[in-house]
Amino acid sequence: MIDFGQRALPGVRGLRAYDPGHDLVALRRQFEQPLVELGSNENPYGASPRAVQAAGAALERMHVYPDPRGGDLKRALAWHHRVESASIVLGNGSHELLMQFAQVFAGPGDEVVASQFGFAVYALAAQAAGAALMVAPAHSSGHAMPRGHDLEALLAAVGPKTRLVFLANPNNPTGTWFSHDSFAAFMARVPEDVIVVIDEAYAEFVDAPECASALSLLPEYPNLVVTRTFSKAYALAGVRVGYAIAHPDCIAVMERVRESFNVNAPGLAAAEAALGDVEHLQAAVDGNRVQREALASALRVWGLVVAPSQTNFLLVEFGPETDRVEAALRQRGIVVRPVGGYGLGDCLRITVGTAEENARLLVALGAVFA
Repeated sequence: MIDFGQRALPGVRGLRAYDPGHDLVALRRQFEQPLVELGSNENPYGASPRAVQAAGAALERMHVYPDPRGGDLKRALAWHHRVESASIVLGNGSHELLMQFAQVFAGPGDEVVASQFGFAVYALAAQAAGAALMVAPAHSSGHAMPRGHDLEALLAAVGPKTRLVFLANPNNPTGTWFSHDSFAAFMARVPEDVIVVIDEAYAEFVDAPECASALSLLPEYPNLVVTRTFSKAYALAGVRVGYAIAHPDCIAVMERVRESFNVNAPGLAAAEAALGDVEHLQAAVDGNRVQREALASALRVWGLVVAPSQTNFLLVEFGPETDRVEAALRQRGIVVRPVGGYGLGDCLRITVGTAEENARLLVALGAVFA
């Protein structure tokens, strides 16, 4: 019998698959009442009706391959972000692109820098590429943004072997962020041959004025890459569409490894339609902002520590009771996300739901605490 583990490349041998959380399909079958699913940072307000209609129309031609170049969506994104189409590469979600940036630009003997408490895919991407992951410590508890990216620490971790830096603004799973000015100062000090990938999966939820997108820095820094997704604010998680914006030369190299037809036809159609439905997006963002503040306030009434957030989720400290609280909520049909795998075993990540979903969560929490 072949030992497939040993036959795998060195970087893959010790790799663990990405953990998506609880088996929601199995959990849904256990409960007669619909679950309150607050573990995956999905948009509870749903996709734009225009996106749903466009995806349905695309399904009528499911026997035909999708546009391999994603031309219409690229042109819509180029107009939306005021960039050229050649600066955009599409992905099967931004997850695929994050993995590919490491596969293309890092390898054995190279180093990839990321922050403590950063998104799990950064570590997976580095390991799969065979590169060494250098983890920079996050801000300590005494900082205004505890557990947030420490840009000075990230700079200190950059060395002669560094090929990539991964960071997120805002960050998953902490919800923390850094200012546009501090990131601009960071980019000015990063060596120009080090590629910086900034993950802006939650950018549409941001309302803090200082937390502006890094897109405006692209003309100044050819080594900067910005990734985005349609899975969160645009509520298209089920069709998996992401994209990266960078210098056209960088994108041209990425296109060499992009899988053929990596974005399906319903996804291309839905994303283009969603991008044009500004009113629906704004309603979802406004709803999230109101409910995020209300939920955070309600949780703090119980004395819980709720991290500041510019996303559609909250990181909440439950201390030694974390595992018990999570299990008890699950027994009541409320699914939240344990984040022990991030080194945050005393916390739960809770997606901001609708007013009704958050009310069910709070009632269940009250029962658990009682």
